[in-house]
Amino acid sequence: MTSLTPSFCKKAALITAAAVALSPIGAWAQTTTDKTSSSSTASAKPDRWLHVRVISTDGKGETVRVNVPLELAEKVLPAINHDRLHDGKVKIDCAHVNDVDLRALAEAIRNSKDGEYVTVQGNDNDVRVAKQSNYLIVHVLDKGKSKKQQVEIKVPMKVVDALFSAGKDELDLVAALHALSAQGDTELVSVKDEENTVRVWLDSKNVTE
Repeated sequence: MTSLTPSFCKKAALITAAAVALSPIGAWAQTTTDKTSSSSTASAKPDRWLHVRVISTDGKGETVRVNVPLELAEKVLPAINHDRLHDGKVKIDCAHVNDVDLRALAEAIRNSKDGEYVTVQGNDNDVRVAKQSNYLIVHVLDKGKSKKQQVEIKVPMKVVDALFSAGKDELDLVAALHALSAQGDTELVSVKDEENTVRVWLDSKNVTE
């Protein structure tokens, strides 16, 4: 068995933490209940799971797979109080907000028609921000000489709304997790570069593909 490199483990841990924090997970277990002696059934909400898979393509073939139930994340996050994270909410650095009302911005995007809002094509990066079928989509292509990287992010607008449901300078991660639990199977994050391939997605399975 090959040993995981420190840089690979660190990257996998950071991606997993970010996925658990920003991107919610859920589990939906179907159950049947007897209502009459003839056994009529009713299904309860099944579990939703957030999956993270990181594959190293540097020749060693190292792979990290993480499966987290949304219910667990919703219970654990409020218990973590560290740095900017408290009670399931993360504090935004006002110095980087530049007096922009992020909640008002999210509301404006939610009420706007589908379309491409930002398109930037440069020598170093291509960036695309769009709204499509009630999803906020961000595509970034880093064309750096040392390491090319492609990032795809797809977030339901209901999750974006939940994130900004806290104070002006806070993101409500627990509310976002709860909103994501109501979503169907969906791909959330895809990152590809010359060293790693990362995928974050949501479904009702308790194992990765």
